[in-house]
Amino acid sequence: MKAFLDTSVLVATFYGDHEHHDASTRVFLQHTPTTGCTAAHCLAETFAVVTGMPGKDRASPDEALLFLSDVRERLKLIALDAGEHFRVLERAAAERVAGGAIYDALIAQCALKADAQSLFTWNRKHFERLGSNVASRLKQP
Repeated sequence: MKAFLDTSVLVATFYGDHEHHDASTRVFLQHTPTTGCTAAHCLAETFAVVTGMPGKDRASPDEALLFLSDVRERLKLIALDAGEHFRVLERAAAERVAGGAIYDALIAQCALKADAQSLFTWNRKHFERLGSNVASRLKQP
């Protein structure tokens, strides 16, 4: 069973005091590159979130990179090629997906490309609107 972890799970894994840290960490640690994956884009999103937090919660770029190195060792990274990327944009336009929801559509397409049976997220509603093929794979850690 291939599991896909989205940015919300990775961020919760990073922060020890996050309300979803324990559950996210359990899911993260039970996978290897043969059983788990994430979008290459999720690395950038996670980096942006943890280094952009206010106050004491802000990680340094070095701390973020250290964590993302662990992610890279534990999960296979999935990326879309230029054609796949543009096809997601075309589908999104046809389905009236707008704004930041495009990033969820790109992440969901990476999960589909990986043939992930489970897409772990704390943001179900962000992905449910992307069709039954995505919604049927959604799980919370």
